[in-house]
Amino acid sequence: MVSIITPVYNSEKYITHCIESVLAQTYGNWEHILVDDCSTDKSIAIISEYAKNDTRIRLLQLESNSGAGIARNTAIEAAKGRYIAFLDSDDAWLPQKLKTQVSFMQDNNYYFTYTAYDKMNELGESLNQPVNVKSKTTYRSALFKNPIGCLTAMYDVDFFGKQYMPEIRKRQDYALWLKLLKKTDAYGLDKILSTYRIGNESISSNKFKLIKYEWRIYREVEGLSLLQSIFYTVSAIILKLKSYIW
Repeated sequence: MVSIITPVYNSEKYITHCIESVLAQTYGNWEHILVDDCSTDKSIAIISEYAKNDTRIRLLQLESNSGAGIARNTAIEAAKGRYIAFLDSDDAWLPQKLKTQVSFMQDNNYYFTYTAYDKMNELGESLNQPVNVKSKTTYRSALFKNPIGCLTAMYDVDFFGKQYMPEIRKRQDYALWLKLLKKTDAYGLDKILSTYRIGNESISSNKFKLIKYEWRIYREVEGLSLLQSIFYTVSAIILKLKSYIW
C-alpha cells in the first residue's frame, strides 16, 4: 500500500483538485492522509466530506499551527503503507502516477524514486513547462541542487523504516532527501506523472528566500563544515541565478 502524505493549510481553492487526482489513480491500494494545520477556511469541511465517502481518505488535525514539516511528520507517523509518497494540497497527480512509480520501484529494486512533472497555473491549466529529471541522484550531487520535486518523491518503508522531516519551517523535504540519499541513491523516471501549481503564495514561490534555509540544512542538519556550507550555498545561488537567466 502507498501512504500519501498531504499537509493542509487554508487550501479550499485547490484541495478538491488534489483529492480528486488521488481518487482517479489507476492503482487503488492507497491511503490518503491529510493533516490540517489549523485552517480557517473550508478545508476541513471539504476533506471531511470526502472521508465520509471513502475510508482510504483520512483527516488528522493539529492542535496548533506548526508548519508543513510537522504536518507531514504527523501523517508519516500514522501511515500504514509500505511506500510513502508526498502530494501537497495545491498540486495534483496524473491517473497513472502511483501504478507507474510503484512498478518502476518493484521491477528495479529501487527504494527511493522521483519523476518528471509539469507546471500548471492557479486554474489548473498546464503551462507546458515540463521539469525533466536525470536517471540517478547521489547524495553529493543533491548537495548542489535539490533535483527531486516533493510531489514526485516516494520511498520504501521496508528498506528505510519510517523517515521524518526535520522540524524547520521550510525546505524540510530537501533535508529528508539528503537523509535518504545517505543510505541509497535515488532513481529518476523521466516521465511526467504530476502537476505542480505555480503562481500562488506557496512557501517555495521565491527561490532566493529559501537560501537561508539551505544554509541551515548544510550547517545544522547535515553538520557540514563552515567552508563546505559556504561552498554549497554559493553554488546554490549560482544555479538559481542561471535558472533565471536562461
